[in-house]
Amino acid sequence: MPKITLVGAGSVVFTRNLCSDILLTPALQESTIALMDIDPERLNQAKALVQTIIDQRGLKARLEATTNRREAVRDADYVVTTFQQGGLDAYTLDIEIPQRYGIEQCVGDTLGPGGVFRALRTIPVLVDLCYDIDDLAPDAFLLNYVNPMAANCWAIDAATGRPCVGLCHSVQGTSEMLATWINVPYEEIIYLCAGINHQAWYLEFRRGKEDLYPKIWEAIQKPEVFAQEPVRIEIMKYFGAFVTESSGHASEYLPYFRKDARMVEEELVPRFQDQRSNWLDFGRTGGYLRHSLARQPYAREDFQKLIAGDKPLPTQRTHEYGSYIMEAMEKHEPTRINGNVPNHHLIDNLPQGCCVEVPCLVDGNGVQPTGIGDLPPQLAALNRTNINVQELIVEAALSGNREAVFHAVALDPLTAAVCTLPQIHDMVEEMLEQQAQWLPQFR
Repeated sequence: MPKITLVGAGSVVFTRNLCSDILLTPALQESTIALMDIDPERLNQAKALVQTIIDQRGLKARLEATTNRREAVRDADYVVTTFQQGGLDAYTLDIEIPQRYGIEQCVGDTLGPGGVFRALRTIPVLVDLCYDIDDLAPDAFLLNYVNPMAANCWAIDAATGRPCVGLCHSVQGTSEMLATWINVPYEEIIYLCAGINHQAWYLEFRRGKEDLYPKIWEAIQKPEVFAQEPVRIEIMKYFGAFVTESSGHASEYLPYFRKDARMVEEELVPRFQDQRSNWLDFGRTGGYLRHSLARQPYAREDFQKLIAGDKPLPTQRTHEYGSYIMEAMEKHEPTRINGNVPNHHLIDNLPQGCCVEVPCLVDGNGVQPTGIGDLPPQLAALNRTNINVQELIVEAALSGNREAVFHAVALDPLTAAVCTLPQIHDMVEEMLEQQAQWLPQFR
């Protein structure tokens, strides 16, 4: 049975979900699960939770826990990354420093100054991890869940060439939401989705041969539907396709929605009337950071109830791809995912070598991506505005070139809509100084 290593197991919500999925999969139920985190307290909490799942389900899985990454990686068959380099301390700086320069980020983990600096902190760790895998588990397959997904996976490929797939749940989650809007059973839906992570496009949405886009166009006219996803619906109205990531996220990747605090509070936030959106604080600046800080005591209480047996364990796998990939590779039985992989002649009108999100077949041969051809030109153009930033992020993270950091942030669509070039320069210098402890490549 395989050895499955989780690097960043202190992200206990994700560890709970992924390990529950693994341990609900018959082909993986006798695996060795190795948990690794640099925080012993969080690691012990994760270990107790996963051991509870094993014990309550009466399984033969083996569990290891260590703060030593090389020990965790040794002889692994699968390595899953879920860590957040710098934690909430660094994340707070990602939001608060740009806000002083007028940049209103809602999530700030993919693009914008926050996404750039999260990548600069993360990429050196991922590259070092790949060297550990080369040394200690050369045949292991890497599954990356760490944002910013596209920049991180691009850097892994550029620096190491190690086989890797980047995984997100926005494609699954959005397709389920659209099926609900048009009242079509999800199991009858067929879709083709491609682009880049957090900005992939539903090129087709069908039931058999029936094109379901007319039903989506009809649904988005309803006020109660518009209130759930105002930004994504506006993007669809003007660019012609529905995009994968939520309105809070999507508003950050384009220059149209968050030009200043007044626009956010008076024009954007009032559009969010659906209560399911409040986990992003209705699109306000720092909404996801506040959510992350606020949920910590509730998460601890939830874990304690699970460990004590006062809350039932999940009985079904989530829609996260991780366990399905491992199952397909172990059993040589194919499954389909949307994965983040290098663009080697997959989307012809996006730059070769960048990271794209496309349908992939998974079986005993690994992850095999599907060629798409050309995206509609306006959609490819939107993607390229984000890819420009990602390219400079990779250059900066791998070379330690400070000018490349400035260029990455200056090319960011949201930042460019708000700041002058001198302001961007000053902001970048301040962020480099304040985050120096997590940015060894710039010392």
